[in-house]
Amino acid sequence: MSNNKPKSHADKREHPAEKTRLHPRNRHRERYDFDALKVSYPPLSPFVTKNIYGDDSIEFANPKAVRALNKALMMHYYGIKSWDIPEGYLCPPIPGRADYIHHAADLLSQSNYGKIPKGEHITVLDTGVGASCVYPVIGVSEYGWSFIGSEIDTTAVTSAQAIIDQNPHMTGKVTLRFNPDAGDIFTRIIEPDECIDLTICNPPFHASATEAQSGTIRKLKNLNPSKFPSPVLNFGGTPTELWCDGGEERFVKDMITQSKAYGDRVLWFTTLISRQSLVRRAQAALRDIGAKDIKIIPMGQGNKTSRILAWTYLSPGQQREWAAKRFAEGKK
Repeated sequence: MSNNKPKSHADKREHPAEKTRLHPRNRHRERYDFDALKVSYPPLSPFVTKNIYGDDSIEFANPKAVRALNKALMMHYYGIKSWDIPEGYLCPPIPGRADYIHHAADLLSQSNYGKIPKGEHITVLDTGVGASCVYPVIGVSEYGWSFIGSEIDTTAVTSAQAIIDQNPHMTGKVTLRFNPDAGDIFTRIIEPDECIDLTICNPPFHASATEAQSGTIRKLKNLNPSKFPSPVLNFGGTPTELWCDGGEERFVKDMITQSKAYGDRVLWFTTLISRQSLVRRAQAALRDIGAKDIKIIPMGQGNKTSRILAWTYLSPGQQREWAAKRFAEGKK
């Protein structure tokens, strides 16, 4: 008689090799070193237990555990001394956010003869910076870039500003700009004659609160349904972070349409796209609007696959001119 029973999601072990899907420069390619993380952030300790394989881990369906892990990762890897977010706000998975930053750095290098431009003269616009300020934290630490963070939520702005103020190495590197109009992605944010080397964005994924809740239930069933029978947003998230009218497709379409007006003042526009089904439509919209170059950059973490959509209105020659002028500023 065979004992080869189908394994449930909870029985599947994450092997170290699975994280090789992350970018080669990503600091989170190996399994978490919980001993080191507990030293960097001792309050993580109560959440660390042995899983069924005898490895140190946390309960990823527990929002408090996820939040403690994020604090530890921020402090251990990115030089953050103080980091927190308001209750209920998005607590983003750090490895995936780091992947975006590293792939974006590679994208900039393609306009710079393969060399990644570093330093505060490189300006990145983070559309929807969020209460966690996570992309600026990673980008400042890894590459020394300067960031503009736009945000439509005043509480998120206050939280992100507190993170900046409480960590001296970020002071002067990140400027937050409140956007009172969620439908206006660039006009109220990019100032006259301001040049941006790169835009990044993690758009609202869902089209409604009901859709967002359904996604949470599916995710929790894969984590530990017996321990958390009631839906809990383990990574948090407010309505403006998780959904908008028309969802991801509408948001990306609006971003593409509005980007044209800034085609000569932004080197590369980028955004995450979760749904593979949206890629072809986004590419078609970019071709119709006159983008000179369009790239799809795949990203993967464990069993999850996403991608970055990147586009520019500058020709290869104009991109080289941009790099020669702006990227060289750090050498002066």
